[in-house]
Amino acid sequence: MIPVYTPSITKEVVKIISKTKEIKASRLRASANLSKEFGFDTVDVVDIILELEKSFKIVIPDEVPLNTVGDFVEYVSTHTMRQAS
Repeated sequence: MIPVYTPSITKEVVKIISKTKEIKASRLRASANLSKEFGFDTVDVVDIILELEKSFKIVIPDEVPLNTVGDFVEYVSTHTMRQAS
């Protein structure tokens, strides 16, 4: 079963990811592997993590495997206390 995430959280996560490499948000589907499909490197992923931590007031440990857009959305959705508006 595919979990359903709050659209506002998903939209914000995709916006943050798309700004990192100036990729249109519409190209970022949940299964998109950021390094293989879009050339994201470790620095890009760290930039995304730092922005997500700041925006959602969460901590994302180094050992969390974050490779796809869906990985980021799932982690933020399950660890944020921020309510959808």
